[in-house]
Amino acid sequence: MTDQDDQGRDVTSSPRLLGGRYEVGELIGRGGMAEVHVGHDTRLGREVAIKMLRWDLARDTSFLARFRREAQSAAGLNNPAIVAVYDSGEEQTHESGGAPVSIPYIVMEYVEGKTLRDLLRERGHLDPDEAARITASVLSALAYSHDKGIVHRDIKPANVMVTRTGAVKVMDFGIARALADTAATMTQSEAVIGTARYLSPEQAQGASVDARSDLYSAGCLFYELLAGRTPFVGEPVSLVYQHIGEQPLPPSAYQPEVPAALDAVALHALVKDRAHRYQRASEFRADLQAARSGRMVSAAARHTAASMAGVAAGTAGAGDAGATQQLGSDTATQRFGAREGTAAGAAGAAGAAGREPVPGDDAHHTAPIPLEGRERRRRWPWVLLVLLLIASLGVLGYGANRWMVANQTPEKLFPNVVGMSRQAAIAKIKARDFTQRPDVQHRPDDAEKGQVIDQDPDPGQTVAVDIDSTIIVSSGPDTSTIPPVVGSDLPSARTMLQNAGLKVGQVSRENDPDATRGNVLDSDPDPGQELHVGSPVNLVVATGKMTVPSVLGEDLNSATRALDQAGFDAEVDYVESSQEPNTVIGQTHAGDTRKIGSTIKLTIAMAPPETRTITETQSPSSTSSPTSTEPSPTSTTSEPTPTSTSPDSPTTTKTPPGRKGPPPPGKGGP
Repeated sequence: MTDQDDQGRDVTSSPRLLGGRYEVGELIGRGGMAEVHVGHDTRLGREVAIKMLRWDLARDTSFLARFRREAQSAAGLNNPAIVAVYDSGEEQTHESGGAPVSIPYIVMEYVEGKTLRDLLRERGHLDPDEAARITASVLSALAYSHDKGIVHRDIKPANVMVTRTGAVKVMDFGIARALADTAATMTQSEAVIGTARYLSPEQAQGASVDARSDLYSAGCLFYELLAGRTPFVGEPVSLVYQHIGEQPLPPSAYQPEVPAALDAVALHALVKDRAHRYQRASEFRADLQAARSGRMVSAAARHTAASMAGVAAGTAGAGDAGATQQLGSDTATQRFGAREGTAAGAAGAAGAAGREPVPGDDAHHTAPIPLEGRERRRRWPWVLLVLLLIASLGVLGYGANRWMVANQTPEKLFPNVVGMSRQAAIAKIKARDFTQRPDVQHRPDDAEKGQVIDQDPDPGQTVAVDIDSTIIVSSGPDTSTIPPVVGSDLPSARTMLQNAGLKVGQVSRENDPDATRGNVLDSDPDPGQELHVGSPVNLVVATGKMTVPSVLGEDLNSATRALDQAGFDAEVDYVESSQEPNTVIGQTHAGDTRKIGSTIKLTIAMAPPETRTITETQSPSSTSSPTSTEPSPTSTTSEPTPTSTSPDSPTTTKTPPGRKGPPPPGKGGP
């Protein structure tokens, strides 16, 4: 009797085969909509991941549409940072009652690694630099999908894989939609689509979405990688309200080692109004790269951090004062102080307006004191004194103005020196009577080395002739170090080169018995060398196959050793043969190119059992044949038949060629 699962399917038979091609293996993941199995592509001989819609959802039209949309969305995306989709289809099967049902499936790239959710469970939070690197890779994937017109709509740690080599893979486009479909809201059947802790405000409100919604979710992911928690926590309904109306604390409030620049990037990504957060994934990624390299992040991110510092301080209270200080902006603290003072003054004024006058309180003695009963004093001396003071100030001001005009530094229009050589630019500035030699700074650029690419002040600006000016000179194209890609798989190597500002050049294939199929064997130039940014790097990739060496005529030990060194297994079959024992007399696939690990069959010679002819031993009295006294005219002389006699064994007779047996009696030789 065969075992069956809860749907009545036989689980003891051979592996399920989808589309006549994909073997379904063990379950490796389960989600709210689908199950993921490891699989094997029998046609191409590679491991794949097979995502299948859950059996109980197969008749739900909304889930069917969502699953099919994922296949359509992801199939058109070909990027190293996105899990590749190879194929899709539907398996026709039957329920336990016999009713037919179609189970859709997606065949995807099999990625060995962990999700960010798993990494966060293990570590709590990531190092700031690693968090920035991983988020930058996620943004590379989003930039590509957005360019293709696809919004992911469910960016979260569980949908991001990190391979063993550190490469990042974004997956699960289950609720992705085309940008052309942004008129559709984020709700289906009155339910918000997405994960509550990573919803953008517009998603939470059920409004239309665009690429900036993905960037908010990526900001939530980045925040969690830095702080070890999401920007907001609570029940799903509470989270929706927090995403819409509350401001998060900076990540450094929870992890003090987070630098102020990454605080600013995270806070700017989480701005409620999508018109004021990052507009493109490339902008978000550029700020992360700037923060990692110690350069200044964008002015928009700095402004967001400064404007939110006071809000964070007011929300956190005294216990989170360090978090506000971590934002690192004196301007932000001053702004918060000014806002706090204004609020305090307003509160004081409101309090004063709401209470009764207190005797002796000068604030309420605004009415003039009655003058009845007193002698009016003459006021004209005071008027005269004020007039004299005004006249004196006027004279002093006029004199000061004349002195300033006389001693004012002359001003001139600053020339345009962009595009000129360094020497020519300095000479031109000096020729315009500017007294200070310009400060020369160098910066990598695609412009020719030594050419001015920027200046301060701007061309045509009227400035004093003694101003301190600056010219920026190109140091030539920037260079990058080739990362260690040998040993990595091709997609990971491509990502590593792109992160280093380089690109993959020619990819050649080579057989290597010790390398896994698809792994990089060599690069040209070698890792560690410097190249100009944007330069190609040629790669040699293992085919996972080898040419089967011919071992015919070799002894068994030498043959199996040669096959093992080439990466093949030997299967031996012995047959009787007159050839040298233990010699290879037959072989399969000699000279063919086969997958490493394939079995090669060898036919080995085995000595046959010795064949002996047993003859009757003649008696001692008849050791020779009698001779006739009169030879017959037709008699012939026969040669004696050679015999070998052993005292302990019968006589073995070897018949010479042409003889059927021993000669007949009476016709022996001499």
